[in-house]
Amino acid sequence: MMTEKRPVLTVVIPCYNEKDSIRTIVEKVKAAPIKNKEIIVVDDKSTDGTSEILDKEIAPLVAKVIHHENNQGKGGALRTGFAHANGDIVIIQDADLEYDPKEYPRVIKPILNGECDVCYGSRFLHRAPKGYKANQMANKFLTKLSNLFTHFHLTDMETCYKAFRREVICAVDIKENRFGFEPEITAKLSKMNVRIKEVPISYNPRTNEEGKKIGFKDGLRAIYCIWKYRKG
Repeated sequence: MMTEKRPVLTVVIPCYNEKDSIRTIVEKVKAAPIKNKEIIVVDDKSTDGTSEILDKEIAPLVAKVIHHENNQGKGGALRTGFAHANGDIVIIQDADLEYDPKEYPRVIKPILNGECDVCYGSRFLHRAPKGYKANQMANKFLTKLSNLFTHFHLTDMETCYKAFRREVICAVDIKENRFGFEPEITAKLSKMNVRIKEVPISYNPRTNEEGKKIGFKDGLRAIYCIWKYRKG
């Protein structure tokens, strides 16, 4: 049950080869205007020095740093992080700098107010889209396709900022290891009859040269996952 006075927010940060941004994002998360935070970083077998930075510099600043022995992908890292979460609400934070932790209050407020059980931060709701045009079109297509089966009315199914009551996310058996997590979790939430809401958020997309990892194959996998998990 959510504590009445001081709810705790667990921030799960899946991390793979983010040595240039991991310090900054952890600092931003710690500075986010939420008093009670549990920060969990899951290192997905990084090979660029991220693991060493986490152990030497980040571990003393957060609740947990967990290292995968084998690379599993974003979905696998999130599965690990959720299993260790103790907060009343759980939110996902990518390790790059595309999403601003200052907006946590906006994303979790509907849950705290009892309006919903899950809240997605939409990059497209009342916002001018940013980033590669092809990525925008792909995201909107995948969201519409997902909505056909979930009967949700989302504008941004692929968003990073997803916040859940902990009991909700811990009740989901996550199978997907990579970016297929996004359509999978959305499909499975639709079978649980949870209340879901969207709020607008800002977005500062990075380029492929800056390390953006999602690609064409992930888009194809997302289509497959929308179909695969349409029945739960």
